[in-house]
Amino acid sequence: MWNALVVTPITQGILFFKNLLTGFGVPYSFGFAIILFTLLIKILTLPLNLQQLRASKAMQELQPKLQELQRKYRKNKEKLAQEQMKLYREAGVNPLGGCLPTLIQFPIWIGLYQALFRLAQQGTLSEGFFFIPSLAKPVGLTWLWPPSNWQWPDVAAYLVLPVLTLLTQIIVQKMMSTPSTDTQQEIMNQMMYMFPIMFFFFALQVPSGLALYWVTMNVFTMIQQYIFMGGWGGLSPYKAPVETSRRKGAKDGERDKKRRSQRSHR
Repeated sequence: MWNALVVTPITQGILFFKNLLTGFGVPYSFGFAIILFTLLIKILTLPLNLQQLRASKAMQELQPKLQELQRKYRKNKEKLAQEQMKLYREAGVNPLGGCLPTLIQFPIWIGLYQALFRLAQQGTLSEGFFFIPSLAKPVGLTWLWPPSNWQWPDVAAYLVLPVLTLLTQIIVQKMMSTPSTDTQQEIMNQMMYMFPIMFFFFALQVPSGLALYWVTMNVFTMIQQYIFMGGWGGLSPYKAPVETSRRKGAKDGERDKKRRSQRSHR
C-alpha cells in the first residue's frame, strides 16, 4: 500500500522529468529532475505553506498584546498562560501552526528517500551532478572515514550538500521565527533550530539526491517567504513593538497638560 501510494508515484515522477530532460539534451538530467520534482511538490503544498506564513505574520501582530499580558500577569505564570491561550483562540492563531506543513511533508521525504534508495540500488542514480560524483551516495556515515579507494576531494564534494542543507535550513527557520519577548514563544523558536541540525545529520547519511531536494526546497521557501511576507522576516533587525494604546494615551495626556500649563503662564 505504501509503495503503491507514495514510493512508486515519486519514483515515476522523478524518472519522467529525467527522461524529459534527457530528451532535450540537458546535462546532469537526474539532478535537474530532482529539482523540478521539488518545485512541483512546493507548488502543490503552496496552500499549506501560505497558511504557515499567515500564522507567522499573525503571531508578529500579537506581540504588543502578548507583552501587555506579560506586564499585567508577570507574577502569576498560570494566569499568564491562560490569558495567552485565550488571546490565541480569540485571534484564531495556533502557536504550533508553523510546524504543520513540515510535519505533513515528512511522508514525502520518507517516500523520496525510499524512491532514491531504490533507484540507487538499481544503478539508475549513479549519475553525478556538477562536482558531486554520484547522487546515489552517500548512504550511511562510513564515507566520512573513507577507505583507500576514496579520494579526499570526493569527501569534500559530498560534504557540500549537507552543509548547504544546514545553512539554508537555518536561514529558513530564522526568516520564519517570530521576534518575541514571550518566554513560551522564544522556547518554541529555539526548538525550531533543532530542525537544521537534524536535517544536517540526515543529509550526511542519505543519498545526495535527497540532500539536493532539501536544499532546493529551502531556497524555494526563502523566496516564497520573501515574496509573501514582504521581507526577510526574522532576519531583519527586531524593533520593539510600539507602545500600547494605554501607555501612549497616558503620555499624550501628560503632554497636553504641559501645553495647557505653558499657555496659562503666557
